[in-house]
Amino acid sequence: MLQERLLRILERKNHWAWPWFAEGRVPLPRLRPHFQQEWAVYVRDFPQLLARVMGHRETPQDSRAMLAANIYEEQTGGISGTTSHPELFLRMMEGCGFSRSDFDDVQLLPAADRYRRFLDEISGGDHWVVGAAVLTIFVEGSVNERRELQKTDPESKAEIEAAIRQHPLVRIHGVDPKFLELQRVHKEVEGGHRQDAWRMVLGHTPAALEDRVASALETALQRWLAYRDDVARACGIARP
Repeated sequence: MLQERLLRILERKNHWAWPWFAEGRVPLPRLRPHFQQEWAVYVRDFPQLLARVMGHRETPQDSRAMLAANIYEEQTGGISGTTSHPELFLRMMEGCGFSRSDFDDVQLLPAADRYRRFLDEISGGDHWVVGAAVLTIFVEGSVNERRELQKTDPESKAEIEAAIRQHPLVRIHGVDPKFLELQRVHKEVEGGHRQDAWRMVLGHTPAALEDRVASALETALQRWLAYRDDVARACGIARP
């Protein structure tokens, strides 16, 4: 079953250095390379990557609608009533004490550059559903995907605010919660996008393409893990 194959790949999207970030073992100023690479690898250009998939001639109308809604939110914040997600990211960076100029002309680390090149290639040059799977299932998904799919009700505002207060940037590094609007938006709207993503990919992947989709996600995972290795080194984290 394709969904199970993809979920098993996502369950391995768990980098060895993540506890250093999640548990506040790295001082906030040393996390700047982490945020810079995230920005340049996909945050800044994610709406554009999605648009490449939507722009394929073969992309079905129903999938174009799902992608268009995702692009609209990512680029404008029109669904959540905020602003573009790249802008929300930069505001969060300001809350962390970084300057917007820190995110101008970011030089990608070698493995980060390979991962980004893969995202460019898979979104623009492959079968549309392969690119859609990589971007909406892998890039937007997480190691907790199986658990997230089991949720039947959206989180309440109180639950979202409680989660924001427990975010490492707030709980450990003392960032004002008002700067984490991006996390609020993700919790408010991403549940619908996750369901759309799975319906789109599972509903439009013929049996002949299942191996290709799974292989693309496996490649994405390996490129992502190598990219995170580079980021860990840039933040001064030594592998045990």
